[in-house]
Amino acid sequence: MKIEVWSDYVCPFCYIGKRRLEHALSQFPERDKVEVEYHSFQLDPEAAPTSRSIHELLAAKYGITVEQAQTMNAQVADQALGVGLDFRFDTMVHANTYDSHRLAHYAKTKGLEAELTERLLHGYFTDGLNLGDRETLASLAAAAGLDKEEAVTVLNSNAYEGEVKADIAAAQRLGITGVPFFVFNGKYAISGAQPGPVFSEVLDQVWSEEKEEPALRVIGGSAEASGSDGCADGSCSV
Repeated sequence: MKIEVWSDYVCPFCYIGKRRLEHALSQFPERDKVEVEYHSFQLDPEAAPTSRSIHELLAAKYGITVEQAQTMNAQVADQALGVGLDFRFDTMVHANTYDSHRLAHYAKTKGLEAELTERLLHGYFTDGLNLGDRETLASLAAAAGLDKEEAVTVLNSNAYEGEVKADIAAAQRLGITGVPFFVFNGKYAISGAQPGPVFSEVLDQVWSEEKEEPALRVIGGSAEASGSDGCADGSCSV
């Protein structure tokens, strides 16, 4: 079975959804026969460095107070704690993730995509690292088992731009405007960080129908996500 995941490294529900999927897979009898592949998606392709906090950016985007933004983020942090994640919104650094996605495609060629994905997410949500800084990215690549000098070369070039653009184009063809978005064997899709039992149900269903080819069925809403900051339904949207 192949699971394709469209996500972004600054999307809180992408990290939460990742953990819920991993938990479901840990209980799935055929987990050794499942391949998980990540695809690039950018929530904010125009993101630029800023001195404003994540709370301030959220408040400005939706015309709410900083205190209201802090409350919203605290609620997301509580959900993260439920799957063992430590989200520290006070220290998160707003950044453009384009280079991170290019680096992930490089990691994929070395068989270390999963390792780097986890490092990037933890680096942003827990360690307060700047994913727009290439030296930081190179250090995370090294921590994931990649050659740091090779990572620097990739980051300082245009390498893997085509792969990132192809992933984004594929998302557009599928009508994906919110992440995380999980596609199972091209048969079923889960939109958003749905509860763990939903992932388990789909795993069992797809496995039992392995030789069938029904049309793509979206579970958890349409392919288009919506909500406050795109996250009210367990997903983040553009």
